Amino acid sequence: MEIAHNDGVRLAYEREGPADAETVVFVEGIGYSRWMWQWQRRAVVEAYDTIVPDNRGTGDSGTPEGPYTMAEMASDLAAVMDHAGVQSAHVVGASMGGMIALQFALECDRTRSLTLMCTSPGGPEAVPIPEETQARMYDVPDDFDAREEIRYKMGPAMTDEFMASNDGLVADIVDWRLDSDASDQARLWQGAAVQAFDVADRLGEIRVPALVLHGTADRVVPVENGELLAARLPNARFQTLSGAPHLLFIERAQQVNDALTEFLDDV
Repeated sequence: MEIAHNDGVRLAYEREGPADAETVVFVEGIGYSRWMWQWQRRAVVEAYDTIVPDNRGTGDSGTPEGPYTMAEMASDLAAVMDHAGVQSAHVVGASMGGMIALQFALECDRTRSLTLMCTSPGGPEAVPIPEETQARMYDVPDDFDAREEIRYKMGPAMTDEFMASNDGLVADIVDWRLDSDASDQARLWQGAAVQAFDVADRLGEIRVPALVLHGTADRVVPVENGELLAARLPNARFQTLSGAPHLLFIERAQQVNDALTEFLDDV
């Protein structure tokens, strides 16, 4: 693990892969730490230099007072790249991580390509989180312990079939989340950045190649948001995964890995 700093904020990251290869940076969604990219990282680490930071408020990174902004978290990404001595990178983000990636691409001329999974551009045309999903994420039964609470909140992000047939993996994910998730307060501070995010009218400024991946059964960030991104990014490739949920990079890891490696090899 390496440690960078941005305006006094501790930023933890891991780096692995050939030193002379192009760099791929992975950026997590709200509350999640760097474990969430383990499947995609394994798929590319032999061919690419990989960097996986923890967002502020999460994992081994510091938790400064919030609320946070997307500009601050994009600046954190730049600070990590500076510390690693990396001038430009392919940036892969999911959900809030995709928003950070978009903000970074708009603010820094250091993006070789973008891969945006289950991501929204924000703004009035974006389709919000469905009310039933919000209720499941915030209205947890009072008698649940910490493990049960995480499983309950994670329900809308996975398919019921996957959770029922992969109990061992789901238990591991709960363990990883208990160990490294953002605190409730830090999650709210990250959530403030998500709520304020709106780059819908600026997407035409992002000229780098972009892969937009979205599951058609995403109950957190509906697939219409991926369609909106792909329609407005000038150099975008749009790919849907039929029946895939929000956490498609876990549940459909092989399909996601195939799409990601093909895209990276092309650009």
